[in-house]
Amino acid sequence: MTLADSFLQALNLLFSGDSQLWEIIATSFAVSGQAVLLITPPALLLSFVLAYGRFPGRKLLITLSNSLLALPVVVIGLLLYLLFYSHGPLVNLQLLFSRPAMVIGQMILAFPIVVVMAHSHLQGGDRRELETVQTLGSGRLNMIWTLFVEHRYALLAAVLAAFCRVIAEVGSSLLIGGNILHYTRNLATAIAMETDKGAVSQSLALGLVALLLALGLQFVVSHFRGSGRVE
Repeated sequence: MTLADSFLQALNLLFSGDSQLWEIIATSFAVSGQAVLLITPPALLLSFVLAYGRFPGRKLLITLSNSLLALPVVVIGLLLYLLFYSHGPLVNLQLLFSRPAMVIGQMILAFPIVVVMAHSHLQGGDRRELETVQTLGSGRLNMIWTLFVEHRYALLAAVLAAFCRVIAEVGSSLLIGGNILHYTRNLATAIAMETDKGAVSQSLALGLVALLLALGLQFVVSHFRGSGRVE
């Protein structure tokens, strides 16, 4: 079978509504979406504290957040595997080879991305915005919310960038998710498995979805970054 034939079969799989294919896509969105939603509030709050706060250990936290960006995904998966496996300290939670374990792994991966990107934007903003909000006499939570609304496009870009990153990761999901059909199999692990089996059409179909998703989300991220600069 030629590459062109495999590509046509991949398109047919996508547009024929193949249930298994779309189930894998749905699993990816469910797991990655939940992970990003859970880390967004604390990550944004930490980015605000790092940008506007002055306290002992602030520089250490900034350095740690930046360092976590370089942490290999497979290492995250390995550490969680050691915690959850049959002789691990958290074995009683029974999380190994489950969606919650995958969510935890992707949360660890997404958290520093949002913190670093949001902090970078807030740190480079006009500090007179904070002084203006403070003079209005609003409470601390209202002050934070007002600043977040003011910088909403750049902050949303940070969240979307984290989502782009975690939905494409394979190392952590494979180690602690187990690539179980109808449960933990997502886009990245399915592509790896189908390619290893020689199922080129299925791999291409999933790869096309991942490619279109990445391009679409990157377009949205670029748009929001541009909107943030305009403001």
